[in-house]
Amino acid sequence: MIKLYWASKTRSARAIWMLEETGVDYEVDVVDIRSPERKDSAEFRRASPMGKVPALADGELAMSESAALCLYLADRYAPGQLAPALDDPSRGKFLYWIMYTPAVIEPAMAEKFSGAEPNRGRNGWGDFASMIETLEAGLDGREWIVGDRFTAADVMLGSSVVFMRLFDMLPESETLSAYADRCLARPAYQKAMSFDAG
Repeated sequence: MIKLYWASKTRSARAIWMLEETGVDYEVDVVDIRSPERKDSAEFRRASPMGKVPALADGELAMSESAALCLYLADRYAPGQLAPALDDPSRGKFLYWIMYTPAVIEPAMAEKFSGAEPNRGRNGWGDFASMIETLEAGLDGREWIVGDRFTAADVMLGSSVVFMRLFDMLPESETLSAYADRCLARPAYQKAMSFDAG
């Protein structure tokens, strides 16, 4: 059975959402990441050398980083459903968008939070405004980011859009607001949030 290393109010919620979307059985091992006295198990450190959550163990496999977890779970447990098949023409678009959160959204949000001066020429993520503009254009006229079907890329993007809305960082956008609402309405997302709250 999959073991998820989890902590509340972290990116671990993405992993719960993804696991719920796949329908696979899993167990949760709570990691108190906020305790300065914490003593990590060797199994957790094998999955997450930096001591970050989420991380998971699945048989001999041990890994961390939420985008990597979503990609692994989609390919392993829902190929062709939560991830386009390797030979599907939409696979490239899917890979782009599943990496958009860690590569573009999160650095742009950190820049905005810190008050750093944006520099599109220096920063690979551009800036916050171009990040929003690109995401909005990617979703324009689509229910989900890879067209008409929900994928693991929507777990990554949806969690970020909902987070930005929660913290009043999301600009006025009918497209992004409607996308956040669709993500919030998914039973697997609701299960992840209830787990996080409980």
